[in-house]
Amino acid sequence: MTTFVLVGGLALAACGGDDAGAASGGGEETTLSIVGFAVPEAANVAIAEEWSQTDEGAGVRFRSSYGASGDQSRAVESGLEADYVHFSVSSDVTRLVDAGLVDETWDDGPTKGVVSSSVVVLAVRPGNPENIQDWDDIVKPGIEIVTPNPASSGAARWNALAAWGHVAANGGTDAEAEEFVRQLFANVVALPNSGRDATTSFLGGTGDVLLAYENEAILATQNGEELDWVLPETTILIENPGAVLSDADPKAQEWLDFVLSEDGQRQFALKGFRPVIDGVDTSGVEGALDPDDPFPAPAHLLTVENDFESWSALSDKFFAEDGGIITGIIAESGKAQ
Repeated sequence: MTTFVLVGGLALAACGGDDAGAASGGGEETTLSIVGFAVPEAANVAIAEEWSQTDEGAGVRFRSSYGASGDQSRAVESGLEADYVHFSVSSDVTRLVDAGLVDETWDDGPTKGVVSSSVVVLAVRPGNPENIQDWDDIVKPGIEIVTPNPASSGAARWNALAAWGHVAANGGTDAEAEEFVRQLFANVVALPNSGRDATTSFLGGTGDVLLAYENEAILATQNGEELDWVLPETTILIENPGAVLSDADPKAQEWLDFVLSEDGQRQFALKGFRPVIDGVDTSGVEGALDPDDPFPAPAHLLTVENDFESWSALSDKFFAEDGGIITGIIAESGKAQ
């Protein structure tokens, strides 16, 4: 999907690639192209509206394309115009580094290239009729799971890592973790292309439990959807990278600077994302289980750095097309699209 955000006129409309009209004020116009994974679209629109109130952001327009993270990354590699990318996983940015489109220093800053964060939660039907309290409950016979496809979706990769870590980081062997993930995918009834598509499928009535970003559950509730969710004892810190392309308009760096400011991160928080810097006001997050304490600390929070070595290492181990453990499990299940 491609959209235009007219910041200054503050219009958002579906678009087939044409301009959405001139920015107000009559000055020189700048249009930045954002390519992102599906989940943070609403947050990026809110941040753009906030940035439009600053001298740096006044009159800037955005051409935006959102979809499954891996698909979006490959599209930019193949020529899709982008000034700024916001993906689910770091490996989707390093693909562009390898292609010479993003500078090698993109993750040298204080947040190491991360612009938004969340955790994996277990979204359930209102009232939690299946009494799902933790990971072991979703592999019971008869429980139907919705999770996106790791072949296209970064969200799916975070989900799979959290499930693996539930076993491996709590004393289990790799063999036991692999068996748990195999049981999980045996219960999967839908593997949509993106995290947003998975949420849509679940809200449409598919499945008993959705493996989801916490912010997706909060945003769905903000939008009037009825669902509950459980923060499992063990989950993973989702760290979504953002990067400016090497040949981007200079305004793109100013945009990234604002994204990482307290004002930008406040807008992320209001849409259900956990801030990536200290000092951000996280009160009053509508749709959260507790709006004034919206981001409770998990009992055991996994991270890529501490529990999976690096994105490069885990990509080879779990998601390589030839020999990746998760890739193999899904192929064996016969459920990949």
